[in-house]
Formats: sequence, C-alpha cells, structure tokens
Amino acid sequence: MADLPHDPLWPRAGGWPALVPGQRADIAIVGIPTHTRSLSPTQAHLTPAAVREALRRYSLEVPEGLRIVDAGDAPDPDAVDATAFVAAIDAGLVIAIGGDNSATVPVARGRGAAGLVTVDAHHDLRDGVSNGSPVRQLIEAGLRGEDIVQVGIEPLANSRAYTQRAADLGLTVITRDEVARCGMPEVMARALERAARGANTVHVDLDVDACDRTVAPACPASVPGGLSALELRLAAREAGGHPDVVSIDLTEVDAAADTPDQRTVRLTALCVVEAVRARIAMIEDRA
Repeated sequence: MADLPHDPLWPRAGGWPALVPGQRADIAIVGIPTHTRSLSPTQAHLTPAAVREALRRYSLEVPEGLRIVDAGDAPDPDAVDATAFVAAIDAGLVIAIGGDNSATVPVARGRGAAGLVTVDAHHDLRDGVSNGSPVRQLIEAGLRGEDIVQVGIEPLANSRAYTQRAADLGLTVITRDEVARCGMPEVMARALERAARGANTVHVDLDVDACDRTVAPACPASVPGGLSALELRLAAREAGGHPDVVSIDLTEVDAAADTPDQRTVRLTALCVVEAVRARIAMIEDRA
C-alpha cells in the first residue's frame, strides 16, 4: 500500500496493539488463515494480512479507555485445531479474519457459542471436513439446529438434498429474496434474537461469498445477484452491536484473486470497521 497521509483529526482504523496475555480487551482481532481444505483452490491464507492493511484506509475513533487489540494469526490452523488459540483470547468480542469458511468452526467453538447466525449463500452442511461443512461440524459438536439461523441463502447455489438436510436439522433459513423484501437490519435482528433464545453466546459467520459477484470477485463461490456490499456491511453492524454476539468471522475471500482496486478485501475491512463501531456504540450506551 502506498504511504497514506497522516491527519491527527482523521484517526485510522487498524494498527491496534498486540494482545498481552492475561489482559482483558473489549475487542480483539485475530487471523484464522485456513485454506488447504477448500473445495475451490484458494490462497485465502493471504487475506488476514491484506485486510489488516486495508483497515488503514478507513477512519475509526476509539474512546479513551476502550481496548482493541490484535491477537495475531493462529499458527497453521488447517493442521492444528485453532479452538484453543481462540479460547485463550480474553475479549468481549472477537472478530476473526479468514481464511476459508473452515475458520468458523474453531472460532465458534473457542468462544463457546451456543447460537449461530450465518450470512451465506450456502448451507455448509456437506459431508467431510472442508469449507463446505462448518455448520454440519458445529452441529455434530453439540450446537442445536434450532439455535442456527442462515441468512441470504441462494436456492440455486444449493442442492435439494442439502436444503432438505437443513430442514431436517431444524435450521431457520432466510433466503436472499426475503432479505431483499424485508431489509437486512430487520432480518438480522430477527436472526440474532432467534439464535440467542437458548443462550447468550452467539457466533456470526459473515461469508463474503454471499455477496454479488461484482462486489466480491475474490470469492470463488460468489454468484450474480447476491447481497450488496451495503447489505453485508449492515449485517456486520447488526452483529457487532448485539450484546449476545461474542464472535464474528469474515471468510471465503482470496486476496490473491481480488481486482486491482481490492474491492473484496476493502469490503471485508469495512465490515470489520462496521462491527467495531457498533460494539463501541453499544459499550458507550451501557456506560
């Protein structure tokens, strides 16, 4: 990235201090660079660094006394279960940057999430262990289907068998069409309320390939007619501002496949900023 101008009246996002073990943070950023088990060839392991760099393009004011830290990247998360790495992060909200969708499993488990909201075009209920199976893996690890809500599902990007599997498991499915009719803020509010009914720990998976291919060309599975960039940002905002959300991940971006203007990476960075700003506002409202 070219040198960016310094303006003391325009504080930049990112560049947060490293996590100090034993110290509590309000918000922690962590990289989970999974990629080797992806169903589509990807270099998604390059994305956490690219998003951290892109964060500097956006402004964010952090109130005095509020601690945002960077916990670094989980080492070799495709070979070593990153659940313990995430569990060791002492923060009110953890925002994980993937990596492919495999990152969802260790983040949700590491944060002890009892509810799940996915913003995704796909059900992610495939057999085996891949970026196509995180929801199924979490259910097998003990997450109840009735505490899972899937937002933005694209029927034409899923088979009838997996749609039936979602129904059999008791998942609540909100399609792309319903998001378009009702608006993302309303849909996310309903989804978060339902996922939080059984417990007060919810993980939100923001799979960037839910977006339209014009705004997410670096996502191998993004489709024409997906969510808009603004809709994904609004989903991140609703997630960050909900008191029961303990973690958020952003996945399925291959930074090496992005356009020269980095539109997918920059969108991902903006979603991080949206979630952080919403959490700051929530904390200030409670003070």
